[in-house]
Amino acid sequence: MKVLLINGSARPNGCTSRALQEVETVLQNEGIETEVIIVGNKDIRGCISCNSCANSGKCVFDDAVNEVAKKFEEADGLIVGTPVYYAHANGGLLAFLDRLFYSSHFDKTMKVGAAVISSRRGGSTSAFDDINKHFTISGMPVVSTTYWNEVHGFTKEDVEKDLEGLQTLRNLGRNMAFLLRAIQREKAENGLPIKEHGVFTSFPDGL
Repeated sequence: MKVLLINGSARPNGCTSRALQEVETVLQNEGIETEVIIVGNKDIRGCISCNSCANSGKCVFDDAVNEVAKKFEEADGLIVGTPVYYAHANGGLLAFLDRLFYSSHFDKTMKVGAAVISSRRGGSTSAFDDINKHFTISGMPVVSTTYWNEVHGFTKEDVEKDLEGLQTLRNLGRNMAFLLRAIQREKAENGLPIKEHGVFTSFPDGL
């Protein structure tokens, strides 16, 4: 089993990196393969709703989104880490996630997702919500832990002092490993859940 860890910070060795490292270490100790991908320092534009991906199966802008999509398809879990700059997830990361989830048409059902947030003080819960929406619209179980998945601090050294935050992330790693193994067993025995399609509410009568 493999988990991708997406770092949405522009600082490869900053607070977000330190937070993700705490989860990654636990996953590796649990026998889960991991790969960290840094996207926060890349030039990534937002979706323009051209719908080219409906025919091609990939985004029309051939950048890190298409590169990561291939790895995401093969992965069993996805952890997305973001710094908080303006009371929400990093804008570049959100552009990346919007395009990654919209343009990749493989089935994400029962891939496991988790958000990891790094903030100095406020905005962490809104950033948490920003990221989790991508999972919940895609049939991906969201891993919980013993608090919200966040660390606090202005520097990497500050994060080292956030003992509760780091503890929360270690528990997140253990819970993710447990859920990954449980889903793997159930898929092997009974397959994925039935998924209905075909109903699309548009209210063409204007009501």
